[in-house]
Amino acid sequence: MHDARSTMRRPIGLRLWLSGGWVTLLVLGAIFAPLIAPHDPLYQDLFAGRMPPVWVDGADPNFLLGTDSLGRDVLSRILYGARLALTVALVAGVLTCLIGATLGLIAGYYRGWVDMVISRLVDIWMAFPPVLFAILLIAVLGTGLTSIIIAIVVIDWTRFARVVRAEAMTQGTMDYVASAQVAGRTRFGTMLTEILPNVLPTILALLTLEMGIAVIVEAILSFVNLSISTDAPTWGGMIAEGRTSVHQAWWVLVFPLITLFLTVLSFSQLGEGLKDYFDPVLR
Repeated sequence: MHDARSTMRRPIGLRLWLSGGWVTLLVLGAIFAPLIAPHDPLYQDLFAGRMPPVWVDGADPNFLLGTDSLGRDVLSRILYGARLALTVALVAGVLTCLIGATLGLIAGYYRGWVDMVISRLVDIWMAFPPVLFAILLIAVLGTGLTSIIIAIVVIDWTRFARVVRAEAMTQGTMDYVASAQVAGRTRFGTMLTEILPNVLPTILALLTLEMGIAVIVEAILSFVNLSISTDAPTWGGMIAEGRTSVHQAWWVLVFPLITLFLTVLSFSQLGEGLKDYFDPVLR
């Protein structure tokens, strides 16, 4: 029986608690945004434009994080923007993981001509600059949620393929794989029941990292107005708007920027923490 079936577990580290706590808080905020958002994120009140946060002199207690130049509530727009960011992160991350990890696992375990074909495909794909490739795809496909997800999947599957291939090749040389083959298990069965469980910690870490990258890509695209409708609240769109009025209303830029930073950092640290927690070598 291989290492991945061990029931021993390491204590959950502080970074896993902190990153998981922030992601959980963000998910709950996104799900219950219609209930907890203090205002309609699209409602405009020009008389309440550029209201500062509640702790600054001249603030309105109805707008906890202030308002933008059109009088829209910043907190409400951050909460609704989290819905788009997390949707892109989850769907694009899972699809990228399924495609890239599957190809990487097959290439790393079967090797031979299969590995050669997949590796050459990865090399060709990675020759394109990712951000420019994403913008080009959006320009061809048109703006929208589906186009963003397709662009991320098309660009980032190579990351999973390369890392999982290397990990599968390492696991393929282990004694437990040889024992399974001697016992009469097929190569496909060995890959699924022996190789895959021991590669899962790496895949899990890559998945959470990819979700953070997907959030960044969506923010970049919305920053340059290539995401969804310009009226819909997006973190990148808020940052773009806040950049033009940072001297008059710094909160319009700072709060979505902090939210974006903490989200990407949390996804990254969550992946590393889960990898350490489930990795059979570190138990």
